[in-house]
Amino acid sequence: MIGQRESVSGAHFAFTDRWGGVSAAPYEELNLGGAVGDDPGAVTANRELAAKSLGLDPARVVWMNQVHGNDVAVVDGPWGEDPVPRVDAIVTARRGLALAVLTADCTPVLLADPVAGVAAAAHAGRPGMVAGVVPAAVRAMMDLGADPSRIVARTGPAVCGRCYEVPGEMRAEVAAVEPAAHAETSWGTPAVDVTAGVHAQLARLGVHDREQSPVCTRESGDHFSYRRDRTTGRLAGYVWLD
Repeated sequence: MIGQRESVSGAHFAFTDRWGGVSAAPYEELNLGGAVGDDPGAVTANRELAAKSLGLDPARVVWMNQVHGNDVAVVDGPWGEDPVPRVDAIVTARRGLALAVLTADCTPVLLADPVAGVAAAAHAGRPGMVAGVVPAAVRAMMDLGADPSRIVARTGPAVCGRCYEVPGEMRAEVAAVEPAAHAETSWGTPAVDVTAGVHAQLARLGVHDREQSPVCTRESGDHFSYRRDRTTGRLAGYVWLD
């Protein structure tokens, strides 16, 4: 259920795999995405299972309406009855509030400054990485007192540069914005490495405590992959502070 979990100085990071939930095929088993065609009751049950396995209150987890942009919302609690805004990063200075990001090949980015008590979760697909969603999230954290030199950054399972094939023109456009994202597939065609691009952006901002998951979602049968399966579930990354 929880494929990766880590705690650093009171900051907690977790990434799910696809197992341990109640969803039926093609979303089996732990689909956490509510907009992919799965039974809503199964998604709610899966979110409760995942949260409880992490020791979290499901009602204290904040989700996003992700749209591959660079907008950021600062939150101090769940959305309640309000519509969930169309953002690709959320930031909080509320300890104990968990932030969640959904992915199925895009790069989930979890950030925390344990000293300032500020955390963020960002959804970095190719468009969002190019648009600068991760730098926007870091700037929003800094507005709340975070220091990039103290930020702990973790990126989760995502499609790797050896598997993310794109047209040559698209690779050139992406690399013009972020050269570190220039890649080639294992079969010798143009590709983009979104995670490499994200880590390059974080490095330029002064975020040095960075680690990335070794899992490629397209290659791993334990993870959902849109590029591999098209109709599929969504993984989640969670970050929160004691």
